[in-house]
Amino acid sequence: MNDQRNTHSLVIGYLLWIFGFMGAHRFYYGRPISGTIWFFTLGLFLVGWIIDLFLIPAMDRSADRRYQPGPNDYSVAWLLLTFLGVFGIHRFYMGKWITGILYLCTIGLLGLGILYDYWTLNGQIDEINRAA
Repeated sequence: MNDQRNTHSLVIGYLLWIFGFMGAHRFYYGRPISGTIWFFTLGLFLVGWIIDLFLIPAMDRSADRRYQPGPNDYSVAWLLLTFLGVFGIHRFYMGKWITGILYLCTIGLLGLGILYDYWTLNGQIDEINRAA
């Protein structure tokens, strides 16, 4: 597949899989419903988490087909959300300065904004990239 269509990283997918019993890799690949289920059931009691070790390449290909590449990198945004989300750094990265400042002043809208972004970040970046 052309590197230009490679919107998500297989390496980051596997790194997030390490914490996958909490659904991180599933959110990253645009599967928020199963990510939420993994979060509340510890990766379907670790069975689903182990099975995902073999499913990650297919999830990566699916995300690469589904989302539009562009100026905003999905992996960068996800890393910023994961590690600096309470400060809104991922929102600044996407050019959403007002909500970035709001997250900065409210600890990610008391965590609810971060949860919202876990569900919608891929779609937000896709929308920005399509507009570019």
